[in-house]
Amino acid sequence: MGKLDGKVALVTGGTSGIGKAIADLFQEEGASVTVVGRNKYAGQVAVDNGKNFLKCDVAKPDEIDRLAKAVKLQCDRLDILVNCAGIWQTYILEDITPENYKQVFDTDTGSVIFMTKAFMPMLIQSHGNIINVASIGGLQSHIAGRSQYLYGAAKAATIQFSQLCALNYAPDVRVNCLIPGPTDTPIYHNRDFSWVPDQIPMGTLGEPQDAAGAALFLATSEYITGAMLTVDGGASLK
Repeated sequence: MGKLDGKVALVTGGTSGIGKAIADLFQEEGASVTVVGRNKYAGQVAVDNGKNFLKCDVAKPDEIDRLAKAVKLQCDRLDILVNCAGIWQTYILEDITPENYKQVFDTDTGSVIFMTKAFMPMLIQSHGNIINVASIGGLQSHIAGRSQYLYGAAKAATIQFSQLCALNYAPDVRVNCLIPGPTDTPIYHNRDFSWVPDQIPMGTLGEPQDAAGAALFLATSEYITGAMLTVDGGASLK
C-alpha cells in the first residue's frame, strides 16, 4: 500500500530533474500525478509512463489561469501541489538587465505565487498541502557566489512567501519549502562544477531522488507546516 494512495498531485517542472524525481516517486507511492511543463516531447514521455501532462509556461499568469481550468475539468480534487519549475541564471551585478530580472523572477517566484493563488481553493477543499522548491541560495545563512543576485533573491522570496502562506492558510492547507543544495540535474551538465563536491561536507552532489524523498516526507507529515527542509549534504553549514 502506497503512502499516497488515492491522492492527486500536480507537479510543475515535472518533466526533468528534481521535479521529475518527485513526480516519479509520488506515482510509485500511489498518487495520480499530473506534470506541468513547456516541453511537449518530455510531456509525452511522462504520459507514456502513466502520468498526465498539461503544457503550460508557469512564468505567465494567463497560462496558469488556463491550466487551473483544465485541471478542474480533469480532476475533481487536488491534494498536493509541488511548485518545482525554475531556472538558474547567474549574472554579475553590472550585467543585470530588466529583461533577465523579469525572466528569473517571473519563473522562480512569480510561478509559485500565481500557481498557489490559482489552486489554493482546491487545496482548501481537500485540506491538501503545497511544497515549494527553493534553494540554499535563498537562505540568509548561506550567502555564496559572486553572481547569484537574481537567483538568490528570487529563491529567498519563495521561502518567505511559503512561510506567509503556511501561517495564513493553517489549519486548512499545509505549506512547506524544500531547499535543495547542489544537485546532479541537467542544469549542471553544461558547466564545469567539478569543484562543487569539495564545498559540500558530505563530499558529493545530491541526486534528484534525495530531494524527492524529502518531498514525500513533507507531503505525508500532517503536523508540519512552514518548514524549510534543506537537502544539501551540509552545504549550507559552510
